[in-house]
Amino acid sequence: MTASKNTPAATDADALTHDPGGPVLLVGGYGTVGGELARMVAAEHPVLLTGRSEQRGAALVRELGGAPHAAVRRWDLADPAPFTAAVRAVVGVVNDPDDRALRAAVLGGVPYVDVTRWTVRLQRAATVTALLRPTAPVLLSSAWMGGVVGLVAAALAERLGGAERVETAIRWDLADRAGADSVEFMDRLGLDYEVIRDGRRRTVTPLSDAHTVRIGEYATRVARIDTPEQFTLPLTLGTTTATTRIGFSSGLGTRALLTAKHAGFFRWGRGDRWQSARRALLYSPGAGGTALLRVDVGHGGRALTAILADRAGQAHLTAVGGLLALRRALGTDGAAAAPAGISFPEQTPRAAHVLAGLAAHGVTVDIRPAASLDAAA
Repeated sequence: MTASKNTPAATDADALTHDPGGPVLLVGGYGTVGGELARMVAAEHPVLLTGRSEQRGAALVRELGGAPHAAVRRWDLADPAPFTAAVRAVVGVVNDPDDRALRAAVLGGVPYVDVTRWTVRLQRAATVTALLRPTAPVLLSSAWMGGVVGLVAAALAERLGGAERVETAIRWDLADRAGADSVEFMDRLGLDYEVIRDGRRRTVTPLSDAHTVRIGEYATRVARIDTPEQFTLPLTLGTTTATTRIGFSSGLGTRALLTAKHAGFFRWGRGDRWQSARRALLYSPGAGGTALLRVDVGHGGRALTAILADRAGQAHLTAVGGLLALRRALGTDGAAAAPAGISFPEQTPRAAHVLAGLAAHGVTVDIRPAASLDAAA
């Protein structure tokens, strides 16, 4: 069955063409994360920002110097009106439920990067991309914080000679800024998901297996959450145990989340009626905070821990991940141009340079020999 030409999913009317001298198209380029990324990208390339409203992006365009450095146009991914542009690359910084921007980029032979997909949508995007047989790079960089977790795992794996175990613990700062799109994964907390543990596939429940770990100077209660790197790392690095957990900067906030889980809220509270209540648990329109996370990698009886901190916050850290992904897709990161087809951030050929790339944007990474996560606190 073919999709109706009147649905947003039918992108034959959209026409993106590859122009090596054209702007980088940021789909959703003036939101919380998009604005941060636009400022970074504009220092290296002209940018074209799109979204549902040109007016919302106009102030950012003026800040970036206007034409020829920056421009804004309307492209509402839910509106079937066609969009055309000649661009150097596309970065998806907003949820694209019908893969519309992805399809248009792949069909036009335009390098594509995405930093916004949760696991199921990343899996679907990989399938769609494979079926379309891309002639340009497609970097699905939706691991936690724009692919930063995958990059750091690759850097530690290179030092250890592999990555049998990758465990990530996130400390979500409730004072930080967070766009509405960044907390859509709250809608997944009522759905079990699959992980690899000890080389075997297992189905686990979100917010289960809670325990306390030390993330920097903070002892933080964390519990399981579904993130894309738990799907990709076993495929790319041969990881036999991949686990990601999350906790709040407030112990009270973490207890509230776990209490909601134990009460079954994320199962019976699904659907549009409870959407605002679900997302209120993580949505933080605050003034700003620190993005803090821990990545443990073990291999061959040795283990390393990396503590990442970005005082500019999680939106900034996600944008840094997006910028590094864009450089990889364009081949402007010091390595040969990325090959055509699908790749993930941890497949970087420059793993040894990951930490320097993060540090250049104010992200500190402290690496030390590690005990297990269970004993860390």
